Amino acid sequence: MNLEEAPIGIFDSGIGGTSIWREIHRLLPNENTIYLADSKNAPYGEKSKEEIISLSKKNTELLLSFGCKIIVVACNTATTNAIKILRETYNVPFIGIEPAIKPAALHSKTQTIGILATKGTLSSELFHETASKLNKIKIVEQIGYGLVEQIENGEINSLQTKKLLQKYLQPMIENQVDYIVLGCTHYPYLTNEIRKIIPNTIKIIDSGEAVAKQTKNILQTNNLLNSSNKKGFQNFYTNKNIETLKYFVKETTTIFEKDF
Repeated sequence: MNLEEAPIGIFDSGIGGTSIWREIHRLLPNENTIYLADSKNAPYGEKSKEEIISLSKKNTELLLSFGCKIIVVACNTATTNAIKILRETYNVPFIGIEPAIKPAALHSKTQTIGILATKGTLSSELFHETASKLNKIKIVEQIGYGLVEQIENGEINSLQTKKLLQKYLQPMIENQVDYIVLGCTHYPYLTNEIRKIIPNTIKIIDSGEAVAKQTKNILQTNNLLNSSNKKGFQNFYTNKNIETLKYFVKETTTIFEKDF
């Protein structure tokens, strides 16, 4: 296999990053991809920075052992806490994911936006550095305690998930936000439930499409874009419940259980 046919590596603390994989696959259907769902260690957002860096290195090294040409850190918490270290440590391009607060702030009419994210993301230096540059914008921050676990268990439409969302979104509604940023790659799977709670004047924004476009740009810049006309393979690995991953990835893919 030549380098341009090598796979794109993607990892997340579970199944959430499949929302990013889906956007990449939609934009680049001829690319081969390998996805790691580190569900055994989900959620990353409740772990220390040192633990997040260690897990991110472990995932990176496994993807590199599979011959990946580029790595997408499909996890906001891992990006904000570990991507600087990853770029310094490994000789491969990395694509990170940050909450889309900049585009939300740019288009906000009320000058107030909400962000639903993990503790690890909202407490990170990178997030605070980005947020501090948004002049005159009020940000209503909310940690989504328990939401990743609900999604990992396939409990997207459960009463408990709905109660958590109502609790977390109400302060945003009361503060008259006009954009809600989903700052965790798991959360796009809750979009339908979120829309049932918020007024239709509030827009929901996530990072998926922008990450896919950035992935394509970096591949082109590094002459790594796969020029093959055939559809690429899509391999998924999980270290926990294979049935959960199957539920979220309904396309024709190959899913493996692996201890990592």
